[in-house]
Amino acid sequence: MEDQYKDIKEDSEDAIREFILDDHPCVMAQSLVADDNLTIRDYKNLANDNTPSEILQDLKIYIESIDEEDKKFQTFIATFENDAYENELDFENALWKLLSELNEIDSEPWDENTSSDPSSSKFSFSLLGNSFYIVGMHPNSSRKARSTPFPMIVFNLHSQFELLRNAGRYTRVRDIIRRRDKAFQGSINPMLEDFGSSSEARQYSGRKVEDNWKCPYSFKQN
Repeated sequence: MEDQYKDIKEDSEDAIREFILDDHPCVMAQSLVADDNLTIRDYKNLANDNTPSEILQDLKIYIESIDEEDKKFQTFIATFENDAYENELDFENALWKLLSELNEIDSEPWDENTSSDPSSSKFSFSLLGNSFYIVGMHPNSSRKARSTPFPMIVFNLHSQFELLRNAGRYTRVRDIIRRRDKAFQGSINPMLEDFGSSSEARQYSGRKVEDNWKCPYSFKQN
């Protein structure tokens, strides 16, 4: 049984890596695969009662393992292989419900470098005192770059984007990704904005949200 579980785990991780390497527009994601800097954990179902606490525990281990002097990007991916969402709105609702539950059990204060107000242009989701740029992905996403083999949530440390900016690389990398995304699907993701231009909360689910869209939850700052 243990060997069978190991085979299933390796198959799912291989599926993620293959998805990213198969002409995916995000060059940063491809470099993560090349450098083997992906941490992947499967939680079976997003709505399980234990899922929030398990994710938070694994994120704590992940954050503690990062070498701050290592300039290479790293990322954490939570997968939900037993889930299926019929449409983008169903996935979006499930994503925000999970983020709200994570916030409720998180005892650390919100990252002081970002806002906890989802309507703010300085918003970035905080866990364990660290801000994350969240990327929701699932098979029925209208964006091919987010149409993954099974539902998953990518937790990108916001501090790593700041390192790119400080190194003067952010704009170049952003422009390359947008150019590749246009070639990949015929258009640039209409939801993408630079941090500080509008709330990044609008980007998390991958759905093209309405102009008057509001985050369905508010978050405690501790």
